[in-house]
Amino acid sequence: MCGRYNLTATPESIGEHFQLQQPFRYQQNYNICPAQKILCIVELDDKSRKAVNLFWGLAPSWAKDKKISQHLINARAETVLEKPSFRAAFRKRRCLVVANGFYEWQKLDVGKQAFNIHRPDYGVFAFAGLWEHWQNEQQTLYSCAIITTVAATVMQPIHDRMPVIIPKGSYDRWLNKTAEQDEILYLLSNDAYLNMSATPISDYVNNPKHNDERCLRSTCNDQLL
Repeated sequence: MCGRYNLTATPESIGEHFQLQQPFRYQQNYNICPAQKILCIVELDDKSRKAVNLFWGLAPSWAKDKKISQHLINARAETVLEKPSFRAAFRKRRCLVVANGFYEWQKLDVGKQAFNIHRPDYGVFAFAGLWEHWQNEQQTLYSCAIITTVAATVMQPIHDRMPVIIPKGSYDRWLNKTAEQDEILYLLSNDAYLNMSATPISDYVNNPKHNDERCLRSTCNDQLL
């Protein structure tokens, strides 16, 4: 699964990476958790990209209570087209969730070891995401979920699930509302993790209230996945 990640890039590097033309609101966060507003990229009708802040935890448009979002932070790639909570968003409302790395915990005999999974240059990248618009009388919520899949061989020593990463060259296809379904499903299985690194980090990150550079403090040298 993906339940914690970080975004520490500068607004300039984010804007350049995603070819954004409009200014956006953004604050660095070393320990992003569900139920927070997170930075995502969506496609507008004119095919341009826009950075928006969406609530992490998807509330389907048909839900009677937005509290359902507490249980929908991740969508499984294997069932995303079957689950009523996700299938409409998968067809028409896909987004890119902006990140510099994500955290996962490896179970050990003496506890758990935290890892930061990131690009070797610690650059920005994007998770596959879905977004929804929920409204009930005077309440409105724009929310999202991150798609996960079965861990590839390189991730299996750490965890059995991993978030789907969309390669930069596939951003347009992922965001395209008229793309063929088979073409989009193909993007859920890619080799993006071959170019990712895993750094063991201290247990400081375990506390979701901690939000500073110490969350990224490594316990040893980087290890290539």
